[in-house]
Amino acid sequence: MYDVAVIGGGIVGLATGRELLSRRPGLRLLLLEKEETLAAHQSSRNSGVIHSGIYYRPGSLRARLCREGGVALREYCDTHAIAWRRTGKLIVAVEEPELPELDALYARGTDNGIAGLEILDGAAIREHEPHCAALKAIFVPETAVVDYAQVAGSFAREIASVGGEIVTSAAIVGARRTTDALILQTVAQEYETTRVVACAGLGADGIARILGGSLYPRVEPVRGEYLLLKPERRSLVNGCIYPVPNPKLPFLGAHVTPRIDGSVWLGPSDAAQSDILSAVQRYVPELRAEDTLSGPFGIRAEGVDEHGGFIGDFVIESGDRVVQVRSAPSPAATSCIAIARHVAELMSS
Repeated sequence: MYDVAVIGGGIVGLATGRELLSRRPGLRLLLLEKEETLAAHQSSRNSGVIHSGIYYRPGSLRARLCREGGVALREYCDTHAIAWRRTGKLIVAVEEPELPELDALYARGTDNGIAGLEILDGAAIREHEPHCAALKAIFVPETAVVDYAQVAGSFAREIASVGGEIVTSAAIVGARRTTDALILQTVAQEYETTRVVACAGLGADGIARILGGSLYPRVEPVRGEYLLLKPERRSLVNGCIYPVPNPKLPFLGAHVTPRIDGSVWLGPSDAAQSDILSAVQRYVPELRAEDTLSGPFGIRAEGVDEHGGFIGDFVIESGDRVVQVRSAPSPAATSCIAIARHVAELMSS
C-alpha cells in the first residue's frame, strides 16, 4: 500500500510529489497520470512567463502563492541548471478609458509587494520598447520566462530518483474507501493508498466527483491560439508587452512574449479577442500580417462557480484523507512550488 497517491502529472502534481518526498524521505509515493506523457496539457502549452503577481487580489492565495512561487521557481532553476531569463514586462494603456484600470493595477502590485514597479509615459515607454505606442505603462521588472516543460521534467526525475513511482496512461475511473485506505481504480488495475492528493487540472471536477468532493467549482477548458513573429521581425520587441486586461474577464489579453528559446509568441486568442493580430497592433502598430506565422495553441482550466462566474482565486480543498487542487489556472505554473508547499502543509495539519 502507498502512503500517498498524487493524481495528475502536470507541473503542480509533479511539484507536489517532489515536495512531499523532500519532507518525508522514504515516503511510498505514487503519481498517476492519465496521458501517455507527463505535463501534456497546461504545463507545456503556456506562454512560459514567470509572473510577478501584479494582477491578483491582495491577500488571495493566487497573489501570495504567485509571489512565493516565483522566487522559489527562479531559485530552483538556478540550482538545477534550467535556463530562465528576466525580460521585464510593460502593461500598456493605449486609450484614455484604460488609464484608471492601469492605476488600479499599479496600486494592487504595490499592495502585493512587487519590487521596482514604475509608471512610464510615452517617451519612457519607447526607451524600453521603441516600437510600442501607448499613453502610459507599468514596467514590471520581475517578469521572466522559462520552459515549464523542462521544469516539469526535472521534478519528475527528482521523484524517480528518491523512489517515487510514476505511472502514465493511468486514468482514474473509480474510487472507494475502506476503513484505513482509499482504492483508486484505473482501467488496468487498482492502487491502494492511505492518502490522495488530486492535482488534475482540466480533469479536476471529474476527479472530485469520483473522490466525493463538492460539485463546484467545475472546470471550463479554454483554448487559445498563438501567432509567432518571424525571426527577422523579432526585433520589434525586447520584453513582454501586455495590454491592460478587462477586469470583467479572467484573461490578460493578447500579449507579446519573448520565449526562452528565442521565439516570440503573440496571443493567445480568447473569448474576448479572436483576432490576435489586431489586438497586438493596438500597441505595436508596425506589426503586419506578413510578419507572423501560425503558432501553437495554449490550454487553461478556468474554475467556474455555480452561477457560471469565473473564480478569481486558486481553490484547494482539504478533507478526510484527500486534498484536492480544484482550480489552479494561471499563474499556477509560476506558483507550482508554493502550491506544493501549501498542499504539504494541509496534509500535515
